[in-house]
Amino acid sequence: MLQARARWKISEVDARQVEELSNELHISPLVARLLVVRGIADKEHAAAFLFGGTDLIHDPFLLDGMDQAVARIREALEQGQYIRVYGDYDADGVSSTTLMVHLLRQLNASFDYYIPHRVHEGYGLNKAAMEAARDQGVQLIITVDTGISAVEEIAYAAELGIDIIVTDHHEAPERLPDAFAIINPKKPGCPYPFKQLAGVGVALKLAQALLNRWPEELLEFAAIGTVADLMPLLDENRVIVRQGIERMRSTSNKGIRALLEVGGIAAKDVNATHIGFALAPRINASGRLNNADDAVRLLISEDLASAVQMAEELDHLNKERQRLVEEMTKEAIELLEQKKAEQGGLPGVIVLAREQWNVGVIGIVASKLVDKVYRPTIILGIDQETGMAKGSARSIAGFDMHQALTRCHDLMDHFGGHQAAAGMTLAREKLPELERRLNLLAEEWLSPEDYTPILQADLVSTLEDVSLETIRQLEQLSPFGMGNPTPRFVIPSVRYQELRTIGKEQQHIKLTLQQAVQETSAALDAVGFNKSGLLPWISSTAAMDVLGELSVNEWNGVRKPQMILQDARIEHIQLFDWRGAAKLENRLKELAERLQQQSPSLGKGGEGTPMSAIIAFDSNAARTQRYLFESYPVWGMEPGGKPGLIPLNGMAERGSLAEATDWILYDLPPSLSELESAVAQAVKVQRWYAVFSSGDKKESSLPTRDMFKKVYGAVQQQQGRPLARNVFLDGISRRSGLSPALVQFMLDVFTELGFIHQSPEGITAVPQPAKKDLATSALYRKRQQSMEVEQILLYSSAQELQEWLLKAAQTKAQSTLLEEIV
Repeated sequence: MLQARARWKISEVDARQVEELSNELHISPLVARLLVVRGIADKEHAAAFLFGGTDLIHDPFLLDGMDQAVARIREALEQGQYIRVYGDYDADGVSSTTLMVHLLRQLNASFDYYIPHRVHEGYGLNKAAMEAARDQGVQLIITVDTGISAVEEIAYAAELGIDIIVTDHHEAPERLPDAFAIINPKKPGCPYPFKQLAGVGVALKLAQALLNRWPEELLEFAAIGTVADLMPLLDENRVIVRQGIERMRSTSNKGIRALLEVGGIAAKDVNATHIGFALAPRINASGRLNNADDAVRLLISEDLASAVQMAEELDHLNKERQRLVEEMTKEAIELLEQKKAEQGGLPGVIVLAREQWNVGVIGIVASKLVDKVYRPTIILGIDQETGMAKGSARSIAGFDMHQALTRCHDLMDHFGGHQAAAGMTLAREKLPELERRLNLLAEEWLSPEDYTPILQADLVSTLEDVSLETIRQLEQLSPFGMGNPTPRFVIPSVRYQELRTIGKEQQHIKLTLQQAVQETSAALDAVGFNKSGLLPWISSTAAMDVLGELSVNEWNGVRKPQMILQDARIEHIQLFDWRGAAKLENRLKELAERLQQQSPSLGKGGEGTPMSAIIAFDSNAARTQRYLFESYPVWGMEPGGKPGLIPLNGMAERGSLAEATDWILYDLPPSLSELESAVAQAVKVQRWYAVFSSGDKKESSLPTRDMFKKVYGAVQQQQGRPLARNVFLDGISRRSGLSPALVQFMLDVFTELGFIHQSPEGITAVPQPAKKDLATSALYRKRQQSMEVEQILLYSSAQELQEWLLKAAQTKAQSTLLEEIV
């Protein structure tokens, strides 16, 4: 077995709805099903989703405050007043600022732009920046992606004689600033029908109002900010991103071309994923580690050579950001391991802080920890001089981080955010109390099940259904992102070939999935990013259920479908075939370490049930392997003792064999019935490891009846005269070609049955012995059982052995149950 990382939820739909939608819009049943899964079940909305364009764009003057803002900007243009665009340092803020620069250039405005420094100034407007604007002759400030909460700063700007137009998309506070105009679809009373615009989306609407047309030339920037800020790609956002990507594929913008080039992306292939994972991180890197001005200068550059140089600098910054994130994540995991050891387990909410952690990347580190342990997480950097901790939080479903922080508001100087993410500032001495309160809330709000993530899948499919045509149909639903996720498929009962690790640090896996469909076999390449940890838990005989997204892999002009693997599960007991494996001791030690990581109590003899078991039928031989008894609970049979397994070391005595999930079948049992009795106790087994070491086992072939006749006849030819055993063995062995050991075995059987007599003087036949069948000899039966054991356990294929073990466990369990009933 292999537990899935997440809880899989496969969407169910009304087949009648799918058929009707498919017929009405003349689309494939697959596309119709995916639309219904997304809650788009009627013809009108489905057609708008698939085919809608600028006809879906809303009137910008529906945004409350747009009339006043447009009038004030036109006044500034007419009078030549100096305008400043005040942005933010993330990708949405940078793209918003860039869009406004291009707009104001078109309008021949007298203007500049300003983005506060993340570390030195922090988020949003500040009074020092307002004073600098006054001193530089600014008469009008237009904020983008910020300003909705800047009550004091905007009031101060008014005192300085500066008008401020706020364009923002963040949640509106109870008290709004007294700005000249506020444009925000989330502002109370605003009638705008779509509330989920990004900051750059609001700036685009201002451009639409000022130009009195749909500003197609600005859509590339709007697409970048909308995707980067994780806005739902529905309604107007879908049109913005779809059309923005289309323009980006033939872009003339020098900055975007340079960014695509350093990201290794062909412009003709660009999609929303490229924006989110290649362009946005490089744009964000400037604001995280340096100054967001760098990214704006890139996107407004008119010179390709300069743009390429700036893009390379951003790429370098992004690599430095990746290195920093990796380093801080490693440190955070070490702190978490210490906390886990101290508390005896993972806390419900993780709060980790350290001096000099770069506050520009703490949010990314928090996200990485949530991905790793799936717990609400806060990562804070502490200023060594002031003792103030600035943090970033990421949460999970069921734990509203903003609500939780609101319950702890008295501990913090500042905080803000929403359900899934938040930021805060507080004194370092208040961190323990914050952690305590948040964990109490986790106990109240979350159940054990909530600590396992949910993966939503759209449908169950087969490998035979996956083709380039399938993927082409899926593209009709793009662009994919928040609110319109890439379709996920579950493909059950697949086997694999060529499972191997790839990547610079061998952190990814690549495999070929196979599935028998009737008399044919279908195959599909799959890649699992950061899934190398799965490799040792998947056996060669495993039948997996896989969940993932479909994509096209193009190499040397050949296009093939592939799956991006997101999760896998194996619902049957697995068999790992270690028979005859080299370096067995190393394998067993490595397995013990892996199991130890899964269960803190494993192999330590402490509290809790051991999760593994060594089954050693020959306990004396097993005791010579000291490492077994040091690393594992060991059960076995004592020579001459009662049938059945008994604990052979302290770890086994403190545990329960029935609770073991991983069974290492170390050596051969005396008989198959002994093994059947053992595996019947494996009620919670998930994995068998078949070693079946035979040690120094001597020859165990079973002589035929003709061989027995030949040996017995040779003894009878002595006519009662004793013949020295070594002489007899040597002679008959040379004449018959039988090994001396096999001849000696037959002599021992005849002796047991009373047919011959062996003494120091030699071997003689017993006159007129009673007739007995060979099967009445205990030695013969034991050798017969040993042959059967070897045939089944040593010479079978891995698949045959797995099937035998499963059947044996079930048969024995049913037999035991029947005996109990009777």
